[in-house]
Parts: sequence; C-alpha cells; structure tokens
Amino acid sequence: MSPAAPSSARTSRLLDWRVRFGALALIWGFSFLFIKVGTEGFAPFQVTFGRLLFGTAVLVVALVVKRDRLPRGARVWGHLTVAALLLNALPFSLFAYAELTIPSTLAGICNATTPLWGMLLSLVALSEDRPTRVRAAGLGIGFIGVLTVLGAWQGFSGLDVTGTALALLASFSYAVGWIYVRRTLADTGVSHLSLATSQVGLATLQLAVVTPLFTSLPTSVEPLPLLAVIALGALGTGYAMLLQYGVVAEVGPTTASMVTYFIPVIATTAGVALLDEHLTWNTPLGALIVLAGAALTQTRTRPAPTPPVAGHRFAGVDPTPAVGTRSVEAERVGTTDGAPCRI
Repeated sequence: MSPAAPSSARTSRLLDWRVRFGALALIWGFSFLFIKVGTEGFAPFQVTFGRLLFGTAVLVVALVVKRDRLPRGARVWGHLTVAALLLNALPFSLFAYAELTIPSTLAGICNATTPLWGMLLSLVALSEDRPTRVRAAGLGIGFIGVLTVLGAWQGFSGLDVTGTALALLASFSYAVGWIYVRRTLADTGVSHLSLATSQVGLATLQLAVVTPLFTSLPTSVEPLPLLAVIALGALGTGYAMLLQYGVVAEVGPTTASMVTYFIPVIATTAGVALLDEHLTWNTPLGALIVLAGAALTQTRTRPAPTPPVAGHRFAGVDPTPAVGTRSVEAERVGTTDGAPCRI
C-alpha cells in the first residue's frame, strides 16, 4: 500500500464523521420546527407520543438488525424508567406545550441552557465535579445571556412567560436526567443501543398512559402535522441517536458534544426562514452569550496522566466529562435532544 493510502483512508473517515455530525445538527435543529408544525394539528401530548412511538420503531429495527438484546434486571429497568421520564417523556412534552405560545426559535435557544443547569446542579449533586473559576464565570455569563434573550430590561414585555418557563423547565429536566444517569446507569455492561431502545420504549409507554387522560382523538388529520410528527420521531428521536452513537464512537464524546452549539443556530434559521418567525436584536445576541457561557462551563482542568486501562476505549482519558456535555453514560442511554440533548 502506498504511503498516501493511509492518509486517504483517514481523510475519508473524517469526511464521513463531518457529514454525520452535520446531519445530526440539522436534524436536532429542525426538531423545534417539527414540534411547532406538529402542534398545529395535534395536542402536545399527542405530538410527544407520536414522536416517541416512531423513535422507538426505528431503534427496535436497529436492535433486531444488530441482534442485540434488551437489558435484564429489575434495578436497571427501574433506573431506565426514571431516565425515560426525565430525558424523554417530560422534556419532550414540555417543549411541545411551550411551542403552543412561543416561537420555535426561542424554544431552540432555551434548549441551549441545559449545560448551564447541569453546571448549577453539579455543585450540589456531584461532589467530584467542583467548578473552576472559568466554569463559574461561564455559568454567570450564560444566565446573563438568558436574561438578554428574554429582554429583562424591558420587563419581559411581549414575552409569553408560561411558554418560556416550560421550555426552560424542559432544559432543566435534561440536566437532572443526565446527572441521574451518571449516578445510576454507568457501567451496566449493557450496550448503548439496548439501553436507548429500552428507555425510549418506556417513555412511549408512559405517554401511552397519559395521553388518553388529557386529550381526545383529533376530528381530522392534516398531512403536514402528521409528517412533522413522523419526522420528529423517526429522524429526531430514532435515527439521530444512531448517528450520535457513531460519531461518539469515532471521535469521542467531547467532540460529539459540540453539536449542542449548532442546534440553536439551525433552529433559529429554520424558524425565521420557514415559519416567518420574528427576531428582535436581543434574541440572537443573547443566544450567542448563552452559547459562550455554556462552552466555558464545559472546560475542565487537564487531569494528571494515568496508566492506560486495558480494554477501555478512552484509556488514559478522563471518562467523566462535565455535566451538560453528552457524557459516555448519557450516550449509552440515548439522551437526545438534544442535546444537548439534545432535543
């Protein structure tokens, strides 16, 4: 083989990773548009149920093709039930309800606050994840960005407080879920695909119970909202997870987590271009400040060199990224959404 061949192979792999990374950012960025269109024809719980149902279908097909099996043990299933609520059923529903009254652009920007909530929660929940001055500064900068987006100096005039609060609560739920996963579902010995399929399947069952209690069947089904829900589930919840796992396996969770910073940009662009949503100057400026603060909260001091651990994919590398990034544990259970998660 010629010396150029290995270089060519590496370039091909990098291009393949970049293509999948770009597709992941586009899918998750457009998820907020799909939610908005879906709620024009269905109740929020119905949008969430359909999203989870189609997402589960994609993951089940992948599980069968790979001849993988579902996890065993009541303890694992119990933790997965909680993770399904915190990382899927609850935040998905909250975003759907939020977009009844706020634009998809604002929902996408609120989603970017997840690393800030994660950083804040880690001060209480993770004693081993104490902040540096840089990360603490990032937390403060990020919340200044949130206030900028919301137009705090104007008294939040023209802002739907309830819808915005629901979107921020959804992002908070992601952060709580990631910490829960990190503490309970690490080192289960079960494949990430198996855990992700189980988690999303459990979230589907949760919505199957809740949805009939609070909604009634629509009198008619419009094609566009239906297609939006199908795309939201099959692409944003099912296929995107499979893309995410491939990117993480190839370039690691730290690089893969950078997709978080593209999501609000794409969500804003899609909302303005396709839904004619209006932006005031403080919205994109605040979003940039939020992303800058979120990026600072993810910086970590370099750990002292450690001997490689046999069989560990990231031998010699700190295996516990900062909360708010898509950690290895979070990847195993398929935290989406973006995100962060991440939607």
